[in-house]
Amino acid sequence: MGARGTAVLSPRALNRALLDRQLLLGRAGLDVVATTGHLFGLNAQSPDPPYLALWSRLDRFTIEDLTTAIETGSLVRSVLMRATQHLVPTADFRLVRPVLSPLLKRVQRNVFGRRTTGIELDDLVTEAAELLSSGEVLTRPELGRALARTRPGADATALGWTVQYLLPVVHPAPSGTWGKRGATPVAAFPDLPEATAGSTREMVRRYLAAFGPATVADARTWSGVSGLPEIFEQLRPELRTYADESGRELFDLPDRELPPADLPAPVRLLPEFDATLLAHADRTRIMADPIRRQVCQGDAVAATVLVDGTVAATWTRDRAGALTVVPLRPLSANDREAIEAEALRLLTFAAPGLAHTVHFGA
Repeated sequence: MGARGTAVLSPRALNRALLDRQLLLGRAGLDVVATTGHLFGLNAQSPDPPYLALWSRLDRFTIEDLTTAIETGSLVRSVLMRATQHLVPTADFRLVRPVLSPLLKRVQRNVFGRRTTGIELDDLVTEAAELLSSGEVLTRPELGRALARTRPGADATALGWTVQYLLPVVHPAPSGTWGKRGATPVAAFPDLPEATAGSTREMVRRYLAAFGPATVADARTWSGVSGLPEIFEQLRPELRTYADESGRELFDLPDRELPPADLPAPVRLLPEFDATLLAHADRTRIMADPIRRQVCQGDAVAATVLVDGTVAATWTRDRAGALTVVPLRPLSANDREAIEAEALRLLTFAAPGLAHTVHFGA
């Protein structure tokens, strides 16, 4: 116990709590929309990682399951948390996108402010909304060029990206489906509600349900939203509090029990940018700092292998059906055997019909 009887949670206890909420202690029997809501979004910078993230968490998951949810609009892909592409249920987009508006405006200003100097941004957004109001889907480059026609000399690329940050838009199928790459399509998402303190509080509750127990700094790191200390204070009467071993205050939902810290954790292969690795300011519950520096380099976050619940290796897959594992710490013979078995299962899912091989790099 810490000060005033506050329970102190070890890194391993926090690890098992995170794995439990991220469905990484055992594959679940949920459908893809319910799972994506439970996880509070899947990182979707590239089309394939959401599929691999769900494969690592669900029983009997197929590529068609997720593709159908994207094609029918049950799940939408857009710029959301941390100003990166995420896949979320439609209801969660309506909740989160208004809360993230100040973040996205700040990102536009920081990244494209100079390239849109002299452009009246409110007029730009209004014109873009009119262009998309008919239900027409334009690619981001097409939208930028259309807007540049009435703004001679303007940077069309910067205009297209600016609209993506300032106007609530989604990227409909086939964008974001398995193996589909190319120019990003942009479609309007009408009738989005205004952000309120209530919607921000609900976002924090949902974050804790998916990633708690967590600090205020953790929630900001995950979302990119400022002003969260006040929101946590508003929620304090309804939250449970803990402390970590460094004395930082952790918040959680009162009805969420923590799994035993000694619970076994199976080997799992996570895709690039998996939220499990990115949802906290202090990531030591999932990977040691020396390993984090090898996994997170610049804007890249490698695909990783969890052994006993923490990152032990990175992995890559080629088009010929080979998967290469690069250990980041010593692995026992049993660890390697378990990793190889899980890697072969992943290859059977992702690359059927090919000869599958698993290699361990230096």
